[in-house]
Amino acid sequence: MNIPAETKPAFWGVVGGSVAMAIVGFTWGGWVTGGTSESSAANRANSAVVAALAPVCADKFKKTADVAANMIALKKIDSWSQGDYVEKGGWATSPGANVPAQVTAVAKACATLLTV
Repeated sequence: MNIPAETKPAFWGVVGGSVAMAIVGFTWGGWVTGGTSESSAANRANSAVVAALAPVCADKFKKTADVAANMIALKKIDSWSQGDYVEKGGWATSPGANVPAQVTAVAKACATLLTV
């Protein structure tokens, strides 16, 4: 097949323009891959679940019989370990919660709500 010589520069212009557009799009245009968008959506969903369940956890904590003793114990613990205390107490666990990392995040958010 004989291609006219005039099409060669046009072909390379299209290839170069496509590469430049992809570089600009992914660098400054906000384009992302499918995997990046999936992980971003999962992070947002987990954050929403934590934000919804933390007040429920704090309410469970406040409705225990020995809330005063638990609150004193919680405030004595350093802030890094308060989430562990809430998690071990079972206040951060909700029915159907099977994601340990999510329970830990809920416990930390709950401890923050309780100590503020």
